[in-house]
Amino acid sequence: MEWTNSERQVYKQIVDWEQGLFEYIPTDIEHALDKWIEFGFEKLDPEIKEQFFKNLDNMLFHLHAFIQGSDSQMIAKKRLVKTARVLDEDIDKVSDLKKLNIDQLVYLADQQMAKYRIYSFTQGGLAGTGGALLGVDVPAVIMLNLRAVQNIANVYGYDVNIPYEMMTSLRVFHAATMPKRMRAAGWSKLINEVRQFDDQFYYLNEKDEELTNETWLEQPLIQILKAMVIILFRKKVIQGLPLISMAFGAGMNYKLSRQVTEFANHYYQMRYLIEKSNEEF
Repeated sequence: MEWTNSERQVYKQIVDWEQGLFEYIPTDIEHALDKWIEFGFEKLDPEIKEQFFKNLDNMLFHLHAFIQGSDSQMIAKKRLVKTARVLDEDIDKVSDLKKLNIDQLVYLADQQMAKYRIYSFTQGGLAGTGGALLGVDVPAVIMLNLRAVQNIANVYGYDVNIPYEMMTSLRVFHAATMPKRMRAAGWSKLINEVRQFDDQFYYLNEKDEELTNETWLEQPLIQILKAMVIILFRKKVIQGLPLISMAFGAGMNYKLSRQVTEFANHYYQMRYLIEKSNEEF
């Protein structure tokens, strides 16, 4: 089916963003960090390393499933469908959102992205005060961004309660949190799979697929460094508040949320456009 002018405009925006991914040149510091992580894991026993990443995959999968089945996420899904029904009264479930035009979908997605960026900003600011709030910052950041990806998927009509969509949204989160120099490869893999999609695998649960590896560990390391900086500056109080550490925590969390939501939004937009172009009249 032929794209509308709005859809062509969205496609151009995706291509421009995609070009930025592929043209990114890693810095010397990033190369050094790669070698340091690789060197560290070379010293580990292969079985221990395999078990470590397997446990990490399981943790992400179960956390993802927990969020997906939570009452708050179910309420958010119902609220999304209710909002979409204002735009089209025939919408009764998540998959019906594909009936909306691209401008309406972008509007709904922008609302979700703005909401979760504010949540992440607030969480980072609270973590910047130190103490128990800093201790729960990493799981809170992961949960917020996983929820953001799930809700963006729902906006474009991809119900994450379907096993294939649940696993896909987790893989989108994984690719979105990769280092920028490696994000292009993750993006290409996801988009190639969309182009080669086979309906017979749609309802299969691909839980056994490996997600995490040495390259993904840069993001957890960044979170650890963030915590160290917050601890370092949280005693520098301005008018009774550790404003420096709060601003740093808020800024770091907002940056990550923006990175994840932007990646997820472009992925589901591209998937929507590819599937529409493959439709027959």
